[in-house]
Order: sequence, then structure tokens, then C-alpha cells
Amino acid sequence: MTNPHQNSRPKLDTQKYAKLKAEAKAPYKGLRQFFYLAFGASGFIGAIVFLAQLAAGRDVVKALPNFALQLGVIVLMVSLFRLEKSN
Repeated sequence: MTNPHQNSRPKLDTQKYAKLKAEAKAPYKGLRQFFYLAFGASGFIGAIVFLAQLAAGRDVVKALPNFALQLGVIVLMVSLFRLEKSN
């Protein structure tokens, strides 16, 4: 006697199967990419603010390290995003 549940299960098409398999290999990949973009955008906005302070000559001693930090955040997020895309 054959199993009645064996034939009643719909078969996944190859595209859905590949997507599920990729999600199982790298769970929450889309969520991580979203956070990389969000933090990168935040770093970009911060860099613009500190660049404006530097251009105005206001509190250069404090603005320069903060500007460098924002650039570091941007570089890190772009690197992580590219690494995530290549996998």
C-alpha cells in the first residue's frame, strides 16, 4: 500500500526551491543588507554634517575625528554590503 500523503504534497518548482535553499544557507540576508544600507546612509548624513562644520571652521578639533569616524562607518557598511552580495 502506498502512502496517501506522498502524492498529495505539491512539488516545488525549481525557482522556489533555489530561493528556499539560499535562505537556509544565509538566513536574514535581506534584513542584514537593509541594516547595512540604513547604517551607511546614517554615516553619510553624519559625514555631510561634520563636513559642513569643517567647511565653516567651527570646532575643527572635535569635528575632524567625528568626520573620520563617519567615513569609517560608510566604508565598513559598503564593505559588508559587497561581501554579503558576493555570497
